[in-house]
Amino acid sequence: MTEKATPSPEAIKAWARLMRVSRQLVESAEDALNEGGLPPLAWYDVLHELAEAGEGGLRPFQLIERTLFAQYNISRLLARLEADGLVERLKVADDGRGQTIRISAKGRETRRRMWVVYGRSIAELIGNKLSADELSTVSALLGRLRHPPVAD
Repeated sequence: MTEKATPSPEAIKAWARLMRVSRQLVESAEDALNEGGLPPLAWYDVLHELAEAGEGGLRPFQLIERTLFAQYNISRLLARLEADGLVERLKVADDGRGQTIRISAKGRETRRRMWVVYGRSIAELIGNKLSADELSTVSALLGRLRHPPVAD
């Protein structure tokens, strides 16, 4: 028989706050993008990763790893981005079924416009509410919770 781990009251409180605040922050950023007539935050995440990858683009499985979206979500999202001309699919020469996804010029411009609103949201939602030291502390603590942990 295995012993069940019971979280401490402090762990429960931290978990609940983390979940609520995370949801509130994302919803606020989404609202700002929507009010600006811009696509949802998920689009920004994919466009950002593709822009960071450069002209070589990324394979869909790499996008899944970098964004943490489920495979079926990435497939649908990429189809929408492609339909809007924000990304392009390229065949992989040595893999008949493989493809690489690359951001288009329109995708770069959309990402730039989204960043204006998204960046302002980040500043308003956390950047202006915490000191630089507090932001570093929060970042370090959250980095320790990631798997694998991320050092600052």
